[in-house]
Amino acid sequence: QVHLMESGGGSVQAGGSLRLSCRFSGDSTSMAWFRQAPGKGREGVAHFYDDGKRYYPDSVKGRFTISQDKAENTLYLQMNNLQPEDTAMYYCAAAHENCVRAECYPYWGQGTQVTVSS
Repeated sequence: QVHLMESGGGSVQAGGSLRLSCRFSGDSTSMAWFRQAPGKGREGVAHFYDDGKRYYPDSVKGRFTISQDKAENTLYLQMNNLQPEDTAMYYCAAAHENCVRAECYPYWGQGTQVTVSS
């Protein structure tokens, strides 16, 4: 069983930065950040695999960075140059396989809201 709890969301102006944190307990193979805007499906924005590889979609590549501090049992998402289209609820997720699809992830946090104004 994996437990996840996000923090660090908030409101920023376009061009600003935020860092999301996810405290976790339990073992997993991969961890990821997803987001979901109103009326849209859940979108993966950063994936961290147990072999150290990271994956980002083109929409956030170069702006978002995922990292993990195993000593602190914390997963981070550094988000720079935020844009209004980044506005969404952001979720931390964990899985027992390396996968980019949301359906591969059985463990989810409660989410943290990120709002970017123009």
